[in-house]
Amino acid sequence: MLLLRQQLDHLLRWNGTINLVAKSTLPDAWDRHIADSAQLVPLAQIRPDHWADLGSGAGFPGLVVAIILAERSPLTRVTLVESDRRKATFLRESVRHLGLKSVVLADRIESARPLCADVVSARALAPLDRLIPLTARHLVHDGTALFLKGAKVDSELASARVAWSFLLERLPSQTDPTAEILRLKGLNHV
Repeated sequence: MLLLRQQLDHLLRWNGTINLVAKSTLPDAWDRHIADSAQLVPLAQIRPDHWADLGSGAGFPGLVVAIILAERSPLTRVTLVESDRRKATFLRESVRHLGLKSVVLADRIESARPLCADVVSARALAPLDRLIPLTARHLVHDGTALFLKGAKVDSELASARVAWSFLLERLPSQTDPTAEILRLKGLNHV
């Protein structure tokens, strides 16, 4: 909990310079960003060897996951992939500041070497029809994808199912009654 609060303070200090999150979300930043991201950890249903977060941005959910797993599962490797150099710099500084062992890849998701992660997460990165192919490239065969999604989830699922098959669980968000968490397994291009 202490490291999560330290990270929120760190984010607030950097946000004026880099604009990591919308200013309108800052009054409710704990619930909107920290708690929203933290709810993914138990949904992985395993203690993964490797967790990859795609399009990590301001560290949501990946940096929050890394902080929680550093305590609960210290052997889990966490990789944060962010193509924006300024945001990647923020993520690296956050990892250093908090004493985490996470790796930040300042690279495009489609250009990064396959990560072979047990769990891949993403939040507000892309619609599912574009997100699933990016995820499949970095997920082990029997891995789990966890995506935080909003109101357009039904149309995104319909579009994704045109080219992909997968096992799907739709879980309610604990922080936003209009949002869902998608847990996908068995990603296969059709």
